[in-house]
Amino acid sequence: MTETLRLPRDHVLIVGGGLAGLFAALNLSRPALVLASRPPQEGAASAWAQGGIAAALGAGDSPERHAADTLAVGGGINDAAIVRILTEEGPGRVAELAAMGVPFDRDADGGFALSREAGHSMARVARVSGDLAGKSIMETLVAHAVASERISRMEARALSLLQDGAGRVCGVLAAGEKGLIRIEASETLLAAGGVGGLYAVTTNPPSARGDALAMAARAGAVIADPEFVQFHPTAIDIGRDPAPLATEALRGEGATLTDRKGRRFMAQIHADAELAPRDIVARAIHRQVVSGAGAFLDARSAVGAAFPEHFPTVFAACMSAGVDPRTQPIPIAPAAHYHMGGISVDADGAASLAGLSACGECASTGAHGANRLASNSLLEAVVFGGRIAARLNDTLSPPVRRSDCETPARLGADGLARLRGAMARHAGVERTRDGLRKLMADIDDLSGRQGEGNALTAARLIGAAALAREESRGAHFRADFPAAAPAADRTRLRLADLAPEPACAPALEGCA
Repeated sequence: MTETLRLPRDHVLIVGGGLAGLFAALNLSRPALVLASRPPQEGAASAWAQGGIAAALGAGDSPERHAADTLAVGGGINDAAIVRILTEEGPGRVAELAAMGVPFDRDADGGFALSREAGHSMARVARVSGDLAGKSIMETLVAHAVASERISRMEARALSLLQDGAGRVCGVLAAGEKGLIRIEASETLLAAGGVGGLYAVTTNPPSARGDALAMAARAGAVIADPEFVQFHPTAIDIGRDPAPLATEALRGEGATLTDRKGRRFMAQIHADAELAPRDIVARAIHRQVVSGAGAFLDARSAVGAAFPEHFPTVFAACMSAGVDPRTQPIPIAPAAHYHMGGISVDADGAASLAGLSACGECASTGAHGANRLASNSLLEAVVFGGRIAARLNDTLSPPVRRSDCETPARLGADGLARLRGAMARHAGVERTRDGLRKLMADIDDLSGRQGEGNALTAARLIGAAALAREESRGAHFRADFPAAAPAADRTRLRLADLAPEPACAPALEGCA
């Protein structure tokens, strides 16, 4: 039997317990049920964010300058109006976080202690204890959510969206400890993270396998820019899954990128050297690793003995693998880190399906374009989480009507390992037509053997869009089309646009 939970008409169902979901919940004047598969400090990528949150907070900075940097890095396909919203509302949202108790690092005058990261023209990244921004922000928001009488929480993994006969989203089908549960709601907000777990090497939680992206796509939502996956240049290469991250702030402090002989290589590739945009640095490091020359992050002079105090997370990860970053260069490699694509939404976070909103990494607002500017992701989560809450506070949602759903097949451990390997080989830092065709063939084969699970649907969207974009732009690099096209638009597609049409497993009990 499938249990049914029907939320009252004024409630909002929020799928995902990271920064985007919790910030939206805390800004709602309506009650909210937050559905998450794990406790927030375990399953939310927000808690793992090291660098900080970017905003025009310092003297001489401005939202216009922040917007210019964001557009410059974004490869020419950012939505400029969305970028203006992000950068203009950003300082106020960071101030809200500070007022809630986030202990941002401060300078001697009590202002924000700001660092500079790649792609930024000046220091504007607010941090907490060097590399603990995500963890501290999440701890603060979780404490407020626990104390709120309007916010409740349930542990279960969302599988599919429920829809009524008119296509309006009416909640989710989820898998809990005791089996399947239909959670019916008049408004559903997807804030369930990205796609890093689809790749063999990632800095994301393993559960980040594109569930929200696939659920929305299967329901008929418009998906935007799925081909644009950002690879963090400096994952710590110590054979762990997920890979620990060496924050970009280290390079902002003066750490250098070297080969195994200690020779710097970025100055010959880009004028900004170590602070070049992430896609350029990631490709350079990828080629160093593939060539056998090796890639290392050398922070001995820039940080040295101050490592344990200034970058405690990185220091602990290195020491656990026998690497002392105070006296040794850190071995690094690129890793899948952030998805610029996702569920297409408007300026207030509304998706193309009635009753559905999306926020955070699973959404595509157009703010990031083809390549996210460092530390803009946490900012996007709070800016648009707040805007969604404001819209829903002013919305009288219709009552839930009879709803149906599809249930995706479950991809087994062997199939997932095969998919992650194929994504890393063929849809990684560098891509080709032949490789992407091999990836699509692997996805078709796995789908035929095991059914079309959420992970396969998400991978299918990424692969198909990457195959269709015959140019290199931002984080999407085609070795067979290395130049950018003279003009380019954002990708927008529906799952039905792809051929062959993926097959779903037979619906389980409780789904028509």
